[in-house]
Amino acid sequence: MIIHTMRACFGRLQQEELVLQAGLNVIEAPNEGGKSTWSAFLRAMLYGINTKQRDKQGYIAEKNRYQPWSGAPMEGTMELTWQGRDITLRRSSRAGAPFGKLEAVWTGTEEPVPGLTGENCGETLVGAPREVFERSAFVGQGNTTIDGAPALEGRIAALASSGEEDVSYSQVERRLKDWRNRRQHNRTGLIPRLEEELAVLDDTLARQAKAHRLAEEARRELERLEAEIARLDRELAVHRGRQQAQRRQRYEAACAARAQAQALVDDLEAQRSRHGTPPDVETLRKAQEDLNYLNTVSANQKLAQRQAEEARQRAEQALAAARDPLFPGQTPDEAWRQANADAQAAGHTPRYGGRYAAGAALLAVGLAGLLSAVCGVLPAPLGGSVASILVSAGAAAALAASGIALLVTARLGARRAAGRRMERLDRYGAQTPEDILSRANAYRESCVVAAQTQQQREAVESALAELTGQQETLKAALLSLVHTFAPGVRDLFGISAAISRALSLEERLSHARVQLEGAAQLADSLPRPQPGEAEAPEGVEPRFDPAETAARRAAAEGEAARLRNAQALAQGELNTLGDPDRFRLRREEILEELERRRGEQEALTLALDGLAQANGELQARFSPELNRAAGEILSRLTGGKYGQVSLTRQFEALAAQAGGLTPRRALTLSQGTADQLYLAVRLAVCRQVLPDDDPVPLVLDDALANFDDSRMGLALDYLTQLGRERQILLFTCHGRERAYLAGRADAACIRLHS
Repeated sequence: MIIHTMRACFGRLQQEELVLQAGLNVIEAPNEGGKSTWSAFLRAMLYGINTKQRDKQGYIAEKNRYQPWSGAPMEGTMELTWQGRDITLRRSSRAGAPFGKLEAVWTGTEEPVPGLTGENCGETLVGAPREVFERSAFVGQGNTTIDGAPALEGRIAALASSGEEDVSYSQVERRLKDWRNRRQHNRTGLIPRLEEELAVLDDTLARQAKAHRLAEEARRELERLEAEIARLDRELAVHRGRQQAQRRQRYEAACAARAQAQALVDDLEAQRSRHGTPPDVETLRKAQEDLNYLNTVSANQKLAQRQAEEARQRAEQALAAARDPLFPGQTPDEAWRQANADAQAAGHTPRYGGRYAAGAALLAVGLAGLLSAVCGVLPAPLGGSVASILVSAGAAAALAASGIALLVTARLGARRAAGRRMERLDRYGAQTPEDILSRANAYRESCVVAAQTQQQREAVESALAELTGQQETLKAALLSLVHTFAPGVRDLFGISAAISRALSLEERLSHARVQLEGAAQLADSLPRPQPGEAEAPEGVEPRFDPAETAARRAAAEGEAARLRNAQALAQGELNTLGDPDRFRLRREEILEELERRRGEQEALTLALDGLAQANGELQARFSPELNRAAGEILSRLTGGKYGQVSLTRQFEALAAQAGGLTPRRALTLSQGTADQLYLAVRLAVCRQVLPDDDPVPLVLDDALANFDDSRMGLALDYLTQLGRERQILLFTCHGRERAYLAGRADAACIRLHS
């Protein structure tokens, strides 16, 4: 069979087409490019979709997994050549079943292919059922391993024996085991059921004997118990008479206690309300707390009075210390400014050095002029006349007089300035101007201290006034409250005594009421004596106290009731169980049937042993050929490193290296070598179990993904050679296969795009 064209609306494939050729087709596509979808589409076109599958954890059923992403109906077309004739297959949905409708026509004629239906299409074209196809010619993505299936076992058995595929070893084994389980299964088997029925019959016969014995024993014990119960009843009557007398005494005592408690309550209520009804206990306790607080306020007031007197004295002392005759009525800042000005004045010394220098210069010039005039040494312009000499002498005398005047003025000014400085220093009692500033600073500090002590005095006096107000308010409130039930109270001691007395009366009254309530409840709970109560019978002395007598009476009555019930049950069971002879007859019948069923079980066990032996012989006849073929293929795929393959009955493959002695399980091999091992097994199974007159295409989805480049090339060489016998569809996500086959005419490379 050769597939030419596939067109699909299937999963992510939206009306896409895949054109194939005979031989090896390498179909390259990236991840999510549709490779696995095309593989599933090919299988669904042949075998349809199992609509009974349901989604479960980690698995999505095909009918849901491959619903077209576009929302269009699931449908597809496949054109192929089968047995030399071209056929077109069309699948679509029918009655909600995806791919449930199949149209198979001869290509170009639209004539139906006789006998080809949706149910038998795949098995007819492939020559094998779906489970054989999936375990041989169809290698899904990441699923090169192979497992057993009844159809595959049946086909292998047919090839090794008579050629019939209707049953397999596992099917026959299962049926024989089912027959054996029908006889020996723990719950539903025939043998356990017969054994159970036999046990029931034995139990019934034993129960009949036991019931007869129990009925007789119960009758004798009942006679003894009834006599004991009659005697205990008489003793209980004695106890009841005595108890009635005691109850009467307790009732009368309780009534007397209730009357006494009521009298006490009445007396306390009269004392409490003698001058008026006091408030509730909560209010009284609150008033007591206020009284305690008032005492605290009074103590604080006395303390505040002492503190106020002390603050007043400190303020007066500070105010006296802050008075200075040098700064009368001045603020600290004003005093500081005055002292600062006086200190500056006291420290200032007028500068008379210029006047002294000018006077001395004028005096020197005048004296020099006078000397020149006297000596006749005059300048040339004067001509040396007497008049000139006199004028020069007068001018020199004037200059000398001016110099003397300046000297005298400077001297007098210096003396007056020194006098003013000494006067200021004497007024402050200071030696230096800095002493004046120290006097002002001391005045300022004493003023600050006086102001602080005055503030403290005002604060203490304010607190004293507040405490006095609180004391008066609290005292007035407490007097107002206490006067409602103690009008004669006038002071704090009376308030305290009145509140304490009221609380004490309330507590005593509450306690008395509790006693009254308890006495009343006790009196009400006791039964009233009834006239005509029965007296205790004479001549009977109880053996036990009342409780034990009643307990013994109840126990005897309970035991008698149990014995009556046991006697009735025993008699009822005897009546229900029926004739013992009938049970004995049935027991013999069961023993005979048990013997027969156990013989059948032994026969089925022998049959299973024989079946296992026969299957072993079939495996011995078929397995060597399958192992040989798989070994040859594995040798080609691994370059001769592994040349021997062993396949167990469960289709677990083992491989041995060329010349090796011990085969290795697939789990001990690398992933790539394990894939090569199972690919070889699948190809060998294809060769053994699938028809070879019109070979079905081989579908490989990423089967070479784990092969290294070297073994990938060996696999491609083998698949290219195998492609001369059957069509091969190799899906891959790598470009190395296309690169390896570039330029070869015996392989087609097809590239799909995501």
